[in-house]
Amino acid sequence: MRLKNKVAIITGAGSGIGRGAALAFAREGAKVLVADWSEAGGQETVKLIKKQKGSAMFVKVDVSKAADAESMVKQCLTAYKRVDILFNNAGIVKMGTLHETAEADWDQVINVNLKGVFLCSKAVLPQMLKQGKGKIVNTASIAGLVGFDQIGPYCASKGGIIALTREMAVEYASKKINVNCIAPGIIKTAMTKDMLNDPAVTAGFAASTPYPRLGEPEDIALAAVYLASNESDFVTGIVLAVDGGWVAK
Repeated sequence: MRLKNKVAIITGAGSGIGRGAALAFAREGAKVLVADWSEAGGQETVKLIKKQKGSAMFVKVDVSKAADAESMVKQCLTAYKRVDILFNNAGIVKMGTLHETAEADWDQVINVNLKGVFLCSKAVLPQMLKQGKGKIVNTASIAGLVGFDQIGPYCASKGGIIALTREMAVEYASKKINVNCIAPGIIKTAMTKDMLNDPAVTAGFAASTPYPRLGEPEDIALAAVYLASNESDFVTGIVLAVDGGWVAK
């Protein structure tokens, strides 16, 4: 087991990529704190992990609030005594042209997607420094590498995550804390469901993806397992595109 006896916090683990990662981490031997603002979704993930004989607990968290991030880490330490892995995966998207984007929508996307990475990392880093090692994995997006229509706040937040990942990697490398990010392509999740229900949109995404299918949460989960494991100890500051070749064109 690649994560045996490790303790992992995964945000946004109530569905989609986060749930896929939580199940994969548990299969690899990690104890998983399932963090999400949806109690129903988070509890369902815990149920699925326990069904496969894994160890998990749920904590309701709004990652855009410092108090929630700090409480999440404290509850993890109370239950599991350590934190080896933080997978900053929670994220939202708001659709619309930039000139029609409400300030409140901009703020919400930036606060959840980018500020959330900062707050959760800030909360967990003191414990990782104390332990002398840690792995932080952030979910960015190919939308942080190339432009996409009508998701300006999302693109900005994901580009910010990429820049913050590199900064954190340099700042904490000497402390044996690895910080990397994954840039998913088009993944079949609840977030993309409405878009993929449009055959024309799906065909457009497929045409832009050299590999002959769109992505699944498991594709991202397997990349996250690698970046969270000891196998990646000499890997830090990278942007791992898991996108079927989208950005290679």
